[in-house]
Amino acid sequence: MKNLIIGPAYPLRGGIANFSHALGLAFKKQGMETGVVSFSYQYPSFLFPGKTQKDISSPPPPIPVYPLISSVNPFTWKPSAKFILEKSPDFIVVQYWTPYLAPALRGVVKRLGSKKPFPVIGLTHNITPHEGGLMDRYLTRRFLSQCDGFITLSATVRNELEKLYPGKPAHFIPHPVYDIFGDPVSQSEGIRYLDLNPAYRYLLFFGIIRPYKGLDILLEALSLLRDHDPPLRLIIAGEFYDKKEKYMKMIRKHHLSEMIIMHDRFIPGEEVKYFFAASDLVVQPYRTASQSGITQMAYHFGKPMVVTRVGGLPELVADGRTGWVCDTSPEAVADGIRNYFKISRPGEIRNNIQMEKKRFSWESMVNGMVEMAAELQ
Repeated sequence: MKNLIIGPAYPLRGGIANFSHALGLAFKKQGMETGVVSFSYQYPSFLFPGKTQKDISSPPPPIPVYPLISSVNPFTWKPSAKFILEKSPDFIVVQYWTPYLAPALRGVVKRLGSKKPFPVIGLTHNITPHEGGLMDRYLTRRFLSQCDGFITLSATVRNELEKLYPGKPAHFIPHPVYDIFGDPVSQSEGIRYLDLNPAYRYLLFFGIIRPYKGLDILLEALSLLRDHDPPLRLIIAGEFYDKKEKYMKMIRKHHLSEMIIMHDRFIPGEEVKYFFAASDLVVQPYRTASQSGITQMAYHFGKPMVVTRVGGLPELVADGRTGWVCDTSPEAVADGIRNYFKISRPGEIRNNIQMEKKRFSWESMVNGMVEMAAELQ
């Protein structure tokens, strides 16, 4: 069986590129021929808030990547479609996560023709942008109309799609555990690598910093935990896609400087394991969410979580067993953190995480896509 994934891939960086790579490896593991039709040009620099769109990590295990699509050049869309048709896949998987790329993705799929010989599965990470604009819903619907069926990573997104397209199948398969960042290492090794003081317990906020991810909520919560026993420190590891000074003002206002370890940069893949290893608890104080790759990284590295009760996050974290689910207020987040250290049963929680993560497998994702492709034939 052959398929193609449409979406970003290495050397482009980010969570969707990570997903492309992990999915491609999962297809290969099942004996399928696969590859990624990626972007030759993804975002104009003025729309990309990071320092670079290129991944500085070491190259991942190889899968074929074809950087053909330009988001701003419609003349690349027909050749991209022609390339896909020439590959004669049994099905294609188009990743969707942002309205900005909807015209390009729609342009490629539409040029496959109305009588394309294979189904188009829309892998919808989300259909309601975290930070939306006036045209977002229109652009999203124009792309989604080109898909024959949908795979969603949360029940929340599936329910949205069933309302928009009641005649098209939409199957929910939970976001698999990310296992592409190396094997877990010991906490002492992580602390040593990051040059941390082992006398403290460490919270981790990981990933790009955008308003919807609620770092400001976590900083307010941290100010309520100043006298916590054991003493806490917060590791912030990620590049600011929001105004950094806004958060620095909060840190100064609440006198949190000594409680913060700041790594405000893109974290290369080979370093990820050390940040998770050093931490006792991963905190995701999101204001909105569909699901989260950070949660699935925490599962891989065996780390408990505090997450807010938004979108698909409660579907991923078993409250009181693998972490704590709380409201989006600083007080609630602080209580979730306290609960972990107060009720702390590290051995039991680690065992729960190992059991729970079995339901988030790449094999299930691949099988679900193959089943949907057969259903759409």
